[in-house]
Amino acid sequence: MPGFGPAARTGVLLVHGLTGTPAEMRVLAKGLNRQGFSVYAVQLAGHCGTMDDLVQVSWRDWLASVESGLARFAQQVDRVVVGGLSMGALLSLAVAQSQPGQVAGVAALSTTFRYDGWSMPRYTKLSFLLPLFRWLGIGRTSVFMEAPPYGIKDEALRARIVEQMHSGDSAAAGLPGNPWWSVIELHRLSAQVKAHLRDLRAPCLVIHAKEDDISSVANAYAIQRGAVHAPVELVLLDNSYHMITIDRERRTVIARVNAFVARIAGIQSEVAPHGK
Repeated sequence: MPGFGPAARTGVLLVHGLTGTPAEMRVLAKGLNRQGFSVYAVQLAGHCGTMDDLVQVSWRDWLASVESGLARFAQQVDRVVVGGLSMGALLSLAVAQSQPGQVAGVAALSTTFRYDGWSMPRYTKLSFLLPLFRWLGIGRTSVFMEAPPYGIKDEALRARIVEQMHSGDSAAAGLPGNPWWSVIELHRLSAQVKAHLRDLRAPCLVIHAKEDDISSVANAYAIQRGAVHAPVELVLLDNSYHMITIDRERRTVIARVNAFVARIAGIQSEVAPHGK
């Protein structure tokens, strides 16, 4: 989405989550673009296809997707803020670590270092065994199926998204479960990002729902605690679950990200930071 006016030379690169699609960032993208910012949402390697497509790629392939998008986008704007949802937040932090000179800021939304939210099945706590299963050749076609409320507190919206997830169109709403082998890669990405949080220098906006059903608010506090050399702004939401870019407080999320990007760009945001 090309920008306009004085904000157009500031770009926001958006990154979706594991098994997700760029479409899950559309509402946020439109909200940013309405303020004049240029916006580009990447599609991660292995996504928007089949489960088999996804399990053939690693976290390094996902990061390469973001780095490639950043390199292309940076040629069109003066500065880039990278923002992501869930695993996309990890990748946003990772690219800020690997390309510090190219990233002016990071918006980490519903960051998922680990699946520890209140709705996660107990068996997900055994995910530390997955590397052993992979070494033994077990579980290539196995998945952790998502369970209600699917990261969405708004019931009407949840029903629509679930219908899309089970329609078979993975490009529209993503896949309905997380492949075991892809979860292994997320854990490897998580370990990499956490190990290098001290290396972050770019300003970070961290937004997380207090009642996140997929990844607890402890994931947000981990950034605040670990990114000791970067300014970190923490925003906690009261009326959303994991998918904060589309759930009940999406307008608040849009407003806070707009204000954050505007500060980095040195321009006045037209959206009140606490707008509902």
